[in-house]
Amino acid sequence: MVQLAEAGVQNDHAKLERTVSALVAEARAKQHHTLADRLAKALGVVAPPQRQAPRAVGGTFLPDKVRDLIIERPARRSIDDIMLPREVDAQVRDLLEEQHQADVLRANSLDPRHRVMLAGPPGNGKTTLAEAIAHGLGVPFFTIRYDAVIDSYLGETAARLKRVFDFARSTPCVLFLDEFDALGKERGDVHETGEIKRVVSSLLLQMDDLPSYTVIVCASNHPELLDRAVWRRFQLRLELPMPDRADFRRWLDHVGADRKSLGIDPASLARDLEGGSFAEAEEFLLNVKRKIVLAKGDPKAIVTQQLKAWKRRFVPQTGVAEGNGARDTAAQSE
Repeated sequence: MVQLAEAGVQNDHAKLERTVSALVAEARAKQHHTLADRLAKALGVVAPPQRQAPRAVGGTFLPDKVRDLIIERPARRSIDDIMLPREVDAQVRDLLEEQHQADVLRANSLDPRHRVMLAGPPGNGKTTLAEAIAHGLGVPFFTIRYDAVIDSYLGETAARLKRVFDFARSTPCVLFLDEFDALGKERGDVHETGEIKRVVSSLLLQMDDLPSYTVIVCASNHPELLDRAVWRRFQLRLELPMPDRADFRRWLDHVGADRKSLGIDPASLARDLEGGSFAEAEEFLLNVKRKIVLAKGDPKAIVTQQLKAWKRRFVPQTGVAEGNGARDTAAQSE
């Protein structure tokens, strides 16, 4: 109640909203639903309900001020549909559980984690994992459009970012910022302009002001470029490494790519795929299936032919890191 009074005196709407949201959560946890509804209505913001089974999302109304800045994407894949290092899988499931039990946490003066950084080479599931988080929470999945947000005019990029974050604060959602190093670059880099430094400072303020029911997921192929203060904002920092041979072997089993369907030993195929990403391997397998359907030829001959093409177009680089943990199920792309 003291925080509520302070927020009112200071005219701090963000603090007021957070405090009332906590009171709403506490009231609901005590089964005082009438009081909770009255508090939420008084603020003019309906507190996010405790979420149960995932629901299909789509068709969210986007205000004119952000319609050109973000895109809503369908969240079709679940956490069970993608392949993750076991430690990463466990941490993501913990995040989902915290969000589902947000009312219980808030009733005990705690908030669920909601700021996630995904790092790793392209094609190993960062975008798909963000989608799976949105699916698991049953909320809209928004991605930011850098081509529309980033502008050369002084202050315009920060202003557009503020519009995006203002919208994200208005509703439970997952906001995904891919290639995050485009915005969150190290401010100490002597090659960067003053405008980029102002954008990073604005970005930090916007992230700090996000309510916990808005989950922000950022992804970077080059985390070493990120500002150190940006790193500290993330409560979960997860690495999605390149898959190794064992990862590909488990993936082939999960997608049903066995000796009968392909005419080749999956263990041998996993060895040949090593050095590629999950996205590349998924596209390889889809291409094989297309040719088997259309050519109606010998699957083994088709796989052998496609492997030759794979090796010609893909040359593994020395020193590519292998997966750093055992993984669980299915295919994914960047």
